[in-house]
Amino acid sequence: MDSPVTPLISSFKIILFVSLAMICRPLPASSLANCRSFCGNIPINYPFGVDDGCGAPQFRHMLNCSSDLFFITPSGSYKVQSIDYNKKTMVVYDPAMSTCSILQPHHDFIMTDLQSVIIPPTPDTVFALLNCSIDSPVLNHYKNLCFNFSGHSCDELYGGCNAFRLFHLLTNSTPACCFTSYDTVKFMKMNILDCTHYTTVINTDGLKGIGPSDWVYGIKLSFSVAETGCARCSLSGGTCGYDTETEGMLCLCSSSTNATRECAAGSVTAGGMQMQSTYLHALVVVLGAAALTLSARL
Repeated sequence: MDSPVTPLISSFKIILFVSLAMICRPLPASSLANCRSFCGNIPINYPFGVDDGCGAPQFRHMLNCSSDLFFITPSGSYKVQSIDYNKKTMVVYDPAMSTCSILQPHHDFIMTDLQSVIIPPTPDTVFALLNCSIDSPVLNHYKNLCFNFSGHSCDELYGGCNAFRLFHLLTNSTPACCFTSYDTVKFMKMNILDCTHYTTVINTDGLKGIGPSDWVYGIKLSFSVAETGCARCSLSGGTCGYDTETEGMLCLCSSSTNATRECAAGSVTAGGMQMQSTYLHALVVVLGAAALTLSARL
């Protein structure tokens, strides 16, 4: 006749077998992140990422890496020319924007509310509104939004740029224009501003005595980085990322483990698959000890 504890021992063996199977099973591919560190010749570091789950969740889907790196906003894709992680700035270029050498139909530069907060244009990025109607709000009720920079007035663009000189030739006069900040175009679209074209100039603080043909045209953005322990993760050999479902921060380690802070085993509380493995190992030890104890009593 079987001992009354025999079924209990059998149950322990089944649980032990299932636990071992769970530990040894391969990780699902969706739980692992493959974070590219470059797009072309531009390094991709925290807080940015071009692969989902990489970087900071606030910047999710803001960058796209095809043959080149692009910054994505509701108004279009803007080619990224450089990222300075020390100064926390990114320079992008609008391919549909007019410059000193080419005249293009206007369109609005639109950012999401989140982008306007965490990666807005820098104060030394100036928006030049060109060929404005005399009824434009920035020439009347909101004329205080216009300013000169580094001793330059926007009238210089009509005389110093071949593309903008066309406005003067067509009207036999100098059309109204306005140097202004991003906040102006953020709250008033080009149709409301009643200006036919715009361009943007960066690094305006250092352009004193330099003519428009030598200005740098583009949009410089300033990004902020919250302190989330990313430096600790990087020092341990990991890559900062996040859970694609919860957007909780993760330290993406090797192909087999993720952690909440760093990759060094046993140094901090682990997360994700690492936590699951730790708990299962503990379960195996407990069940194994219990099974041995019961066997000794037979």
